[in-house]
Amino acid sequence: MNCGSSRLSISAVLISSLLFFSRSILSSMAEATTKPDEATVQIVYVEKPEAEEPEAFHIRTLAAVLGSEEAATDAVIYHYKHATSGFSAKLTQSQVEQLSRQPGVLQVVPSRTYNLHGSRGGTSGVMGL
Repeated sequence: MNCGSSRLSISAVLISSLLFFSRSILSSMAEATTKPDEATVQIVYVEKPEAEEPEAFHIRTLAAVLGSEEAATDAVIYHYKHATSGFSAKLTQSQVEQLSRQPGVLQVVPSRTYNLHGSRGGTSGVMGL
């Protein structure tokens, strides 16, 4: 590999990295500008319940904030039970604050979607396969 193509590869990697990070920053800024009463998807990490099924614990914990088990069931998008204990749900900022204070709730964080961009050759081209 000659010096010119090496510099070109490094430049391409740097430009790609800058684009990725600038997109991440813009995405974070967009999340920060959501209205307080607008519901967004949140990931809620909770302690693993010992005496009850995870789904029942998730619903009971969320119902304490939303007012009913029916509202909690409607708000939950997914239950996490294997690698971690928690659930995802559409919540307003006020609900996030209330839920964060519930017993057994460890952390509430916004759900984020990352788009991975590859080269034209796909993964095999990037990995040299």
